[in-house]
Amino acid sequence: MPLRAPRGPPQLIMAAAYSLNSWNLQHFMVILKPASPSSQLIVCDFQPEDPEDVKISFAALSGRTIPGIVLVRKLTKLPKSGCWYVGSSDDPCIHKVRNFNNCWDTELKIWEHDCRHYTNGLVEYLTGEHNVLGRLRGSP
Repeated sequence: MPLRAPRGPPQLIMAAAYSLNSWNLQHFMVILKPASPSSQLIVCDFQPEDPEDVKISFAALSGRTIPGIVLVRKLTKLPKSGCWYVGSSDDPCIHKVRNFNNCWDTELKIWEHDCRHYTNGLVEYLTGEHNVLGRLRGSP
C-alpha cells in the first residue's frame, strides 16, 4: 500500500513515486486471515497519527520523530495484489496482536521505527519468522 500524503502537490508527488513501484515508499501492514471462512479479515498497521498533515509529513521525511498510532481494523476483502502469505499463527491470534500492540512504542521515525519495523516485529511475534520484509523484497 502506498504512503498517504496531503491533497494537492504532495499527493501527486507520492502517486508519481508509487507508480515507479518503489519498495521504499510502500506502506506495510499485516492482514490476519482467520482459519474460519466466516470470520472477518483484520488489518494491523502503524502510521502517523495524522498522515495527511503537511507539517507532520515534512517532519517525518526530514527524519524527526512524530506521533504514531497502531491501528487494528476490519477488512472486507483481501487485496488482489501486493499481498504475500507469510505463515500461520495459533488461534486466537488477535489476543497476541493486542499484547504486541500494547508494548509497541508509538513514536514513529521513518527508516528507524516505522511501518516496516512494526510489520517485521508483528509477523515475527506471530509466526517466528525474522525479517519477513527482507525476504519478500527479493520476491517478484
